[in-house]
Amino acid sequence: MKIQKGRPARALPFFLEGYMAESKIKAVIVGGSGYTGLELLRLLLRHPRVKVIGVTSRTFRGKKVHQVFPSLGNTDLVFSDPAAGEIVREAHVVFTAVPHKEAMEIIARIFPDQNLKIIDLSADFRFQDPEIYAAWYGPHQAPDLLKQAVYGLPEIHTPAIRQARLIGNPGCYPT
Repeated sequence: MKIQKGRPARALPFFLEGYMAESKIKAVIVGGSGYTGLELLRLLLRHPRVKVIGVTSRTFRGKKVHQVFPSLGNTDLVFSDPAAGEIVREAHVVFTAVPHKEAMEIIARIFPDQNLKIIDLSADFRFQDPEIYAAWYGPHQAPDLLKQAVYGLPEIHTPAIRQARLIGNPGCYPT
């Protein structure tokens, strides 16, 4: 890793440690125009170890990201349709930043790709028990995937997060 004078070196997040130190992580954001997705996009576009290779939005599909959100700077990214499965083919990691109940359908479709790490920012994969999920949100449409998801609170689940392919991001008040 090249260290720039006057700036600290930035390591990969521990859950992406398996990637080569010299390469960038290829990331896709599904739902990049909502509040959570937009903030994630802003952070990832500025991260030295990440290359955002795709971002989706039903509202803005076909529009250039920098034209819709000028504050993100000049980027060649174009919002695509969330239903377009091919967007994840080249990705190392996919973030789902869509409303609850929508993420489970998207993740069920893309999870079979064995080389893909998925981080869900909705509540769809925060609980491994389908009954607990149902008590808060109603029936889960992909209960078989719940057992494979890891609750992404690193203070408690660091070893499991390292190995997980599906991470349920904690909510606003997890501790």
